[in-house]
Amino acid sequence: MIAEIGQIMLILALLLAFAQAILPMVGAQRRDARLMAFGDRAAVAQFICILVAFMALTYVFIVSDFSVKLTALNSHTDKPLLYKISGVWGNHEGSMLLWVLILSIYGALVPVFGRTLPAGLKARALSVQGMIGVGFLAFILFTSNPFLRLNPVPMNGQGLNPLLQDPGLAFHPPFLYLGYVGFSMAFSFSVAALIEGRVDAVWARWLRPWVLVSWCFLTIGITMGSVWAYYELGWGGWWGWDPVENVSFLPWLVGTALLHSILVLGKRHTMANWTILLGITAFSLSLIGTFVVRSGVLTSVHSFAVDPARGVFILALLAIATGGALILYSLRAHTLRSNAGFDFVSKEGGLVLNNLLLIVATITVFLGTFYPLLIEAFSDDKISVGAPYFDISFAPVMIVLILFMGIGPLVKWRTDSFANLRPHLLKSGLLISVVALLVYLFGKSVLGALSMGIAVYLFYSTLVAFGKKIGFGKPGAWVRAKAQSPSVYGFLIAHLGMAIAMAGIVSMSVWAEKDVKILSIGDSMNVGAYTFTLEKMVPGREVNYQFVKGDVSVSKNGKKIATLHSARRFYFVREMVTSEAGIQVRFNRNLYVGIGDGSQEKGWVVRAYIHPMVCWIWLGALMMALAGFISLFEKRRQIS
Repeated sequence: MIAEIGQIMLILALLLAFAQAILPMVGAQRRDARLMAFGDRAAVAQFICILVAFMALTYVFIVSDFSVKLTALNSHTDKPLLYKISGVWGNHEGSMLLWVLILSIYGALVPVFGRTLPAGLKARALSVQGMIGVGFLAFILFTSNPFLRLNPVPMNGQGLNPLLQDPGLAFHPPFLYLGYVGFSMAFSFSVAALIEGRVDAVWARWLRPWVLVSWCFLTIGITMGSVWAYYELGWGGWWGWDPVENVSFLPWLVGTALLHSILVLGKRHTMANWTILLGITAFSLSLIGTFVVRSGVLTSVHSFAVDPARGVFILALLAIATGGALILYSLRAHTLRSNAGFDFVSKEGGLVLNNLLLIVATITVFLGTFYPLLIEAFSDDKISVGAPYFDISFAPVMIVLILFMGIGPLVKWRTDSFANLRPHLLKSGLLISVVALLVYLFGKSVLGALSMGIAVYLFYSTLVAFGKKIGFGKPGAWVRAKAQSPSVYGFLIAHLGMAIAMAGIVSMSVWAEKDVKILSIGDSMNVGAYTFTLEKMVPGREVNYQFVKGDVSVSKNGKKIATLHSARRFYFVREMVTSEAGIQVRFNRNLYVGIGDGSQEKGWVVRAYIHPMVCWIWLGALMMALAGFISLFEKRRQIS
């Protein structure tokens, strides 16, 4: 009965979304206040219906109702409660239901926080949100119904993919979807603005918090996925340029450009066309990511769908949404042009350059991700694009971007000159040279030394920009610092976070060390200055898996500094083997051990790694997300 309630709620949500897609748009065209107000009520009602459906699906997972096909395929009575709940979205159908739930949450929040918006703009935006809801609710009901019954009812379920039975994967998808789907707000309000033919500072400042929220959640989601892959997959890396990783990174890059573009539009009333285009592109890339993961194009732990019909359906939604928005943009963009001008050497010019570099980086990642898929789709050839391609193409673009990130905040609005920037550039050049020389003396890597110098330069330049804003060194600096807006502190923390993350990435890319050997009990291997010794292998059993746990002692200069515990797990239901890494986490470096196949007679495959400053990567990323949330507390100015 619970499953049927969920099914009925999804049908009602589809009908409400259909009405929301049409009536507010008609009302805005006719200036009918009642029809426009219907959009608010429909958005809230749609959210309630989808929430009830999601709660119904969660309930059947918790109580292990195996008469529901989805529960039978993705749950088990012996599974811990956390993974029964996370199993709701650990599959294709449930993850799409989570997708539309988050879409409806964003739509329902528009009436709550958008009371001061122009009625026509809000009605049209909610109408576009309704159209997106129609597409994805129809997709769920007709191709991915999570409430299908199963007859005969099995005695037990098939369980959840063991790789997904981890706290990191329990929280990673919801955060990622909050980012993905949040960009639908930028899309809807961009399309609404195109229909109205008007984009102004009010529009930009109202949209900015939504983009910030989406970008922050996407940053957290990507970071959590990276941490999970690092400790759960046992491969000793934090980013592998896997296509599924890349499709989440693409909207993050465009979303970063969108945030900076909105800043210019809100303050100087320029770059309106560019902001609209980025708003459309950010959500379009989110849809492309959904298509890639849910269509069966890729096979990975993230991919659940293998039915081509589902891929065709999502591809059609992508073509209609993106194609329709771009056609509208081509027809209406000329109405949004602004006469506000600026010199190339200005803060506006720096932000334009920032956006262009981010778009070049996006195109680079896009080509590296999809070119192999296109080759495979249209021929029998298979090619692999891995880290070397991205090291050659993506890394230089980001280094240039970071160089300009250190200059941009110091440039004045509208117009400036190189003469004013010369002292800072000379000091920065000297700083980079000194840091690079010192790092080279210890690290013996020219590329690593230069990159670390650039990271320190960004850190220094960010502090200089903040110091100039508060008049550091002058009387009253502390008072001025306390009076700064949250967005100023958001800038400070975000750019410092970027510098910290870059330092971690450089260290991991250049100075990480590893070795792989077959060790018997008592054998040792040396990695850098550390000695790893396999002390013992102990078998054991838990409720839903059995394991073999290995203890590896680590010593340096003959002194024992840690004992790492790694394990191999065998899950009975899915008959899958997973690796659990043993890690000692320190601020300056991680010791990492993974144990692979083996036996008492032949020995065990042991992978040992030294990861310098790897935690700086995630610390920097979380600082950027925190900066975005801090910026949300910016007080909205009244604009006449």
